[in-house]
Amino acid sequence: MDARRTEREFLAAYDPRAFDPIAVTVDVVALTLRADRLHVLSVRRGGPPYAGEWALPGGFVRAGRESLDEAATRELAEETGLEASTLGRVHLEQLGSYGRPDRDPRMHVVSVAYLAFAPGLPDAEAGSDAVGAAWLPVEAMSSGGQPGTAGPRPIEQGRRPGAHGGGAGRRPLPTLPGGTRLAFDHRDILADGLERARAKIEYTPLATAFLPESFTITELRAVYETVWGAPLHAGNFHRKVLSVPGFVESTGGTDARPGSRGGPRARLYRAGDATLLHPPLLRPDREAAIR
Repeated sequence: MDARRTEREFLAAYDPRAFDPIAVTVDVVALTLRADRLHVLSVRRGGPPYAGEWALPGGFVRAGRESLDEAATRELAEETGLEASTLGRVHLEQLGSYGRPDRDPRMHVVSVAYLAFAPGLPDAEAGSDAVGAAWLPVEAMSSGGQPGTAGPRPIEQGRRPGAHGGGAGRRPLPTLPGGTRLAFDHRDILADGLERARAKIEYTPLATAFLPESFTITELRAVYETVWGAPLHAGNFHRKVLSVPGFVESTGGTDARPGSRGGPRARLYRAGDATLLHPPLLRPDREAAIR
């Protein structure tokens, strides 16, 4: 029998209702630097389940109409106010899949999570199914808030990043400001996204994705300090960055701001053509362990 005819007959008789229903969603861990701090995009849910609680932006994949990548891009665009066609400057990669049967009280829902980061993302805009959206500081989400306090304060518009310290490594993420927990299993997804970002900038040049097209080495160091949550030695960092082939390249220009203590203006750099850093820039705790 002709194989194509056999397949057509099989598909004509196939009943997808013979299997238990399962849905697919996407969730996005979107990170950016605002006011010298690492922030994650969060939305306050407008309806059940978890009505009024904070969650990562996401939603159901439009069956038969979009791919997973397209769904993640659409959700990110809806919550940032950016057109999907202008999100090319945003680094977006698949983070992992989350399919515990009880993760969503509605039905068995498998979520494919994405990690995104970029510089200078605009103020958050709640989508049609949310009652609020905000860029929340990661350290506030790590330390939690006091129940009964006001919601998060308006986040300051992003500016060129500076040094910022905090605890390094993966930490529990129990509550948001106001004592509200993240909905679903988004606490775990966020923790995985933060760890991926921290590890990714060790071996790849993606720290430059948090910065504008041109930047100083000091600003690049501030990204590492903020994402890793640990101070770095300025001179050692400068030497390491310039010793890695293709990590950064000089623009030939200098920063418009005067140098510290009347010194020369800092040189400006842009991302080079490297896709992997060799040797890598290890986190201070990992570097100490290797030694």
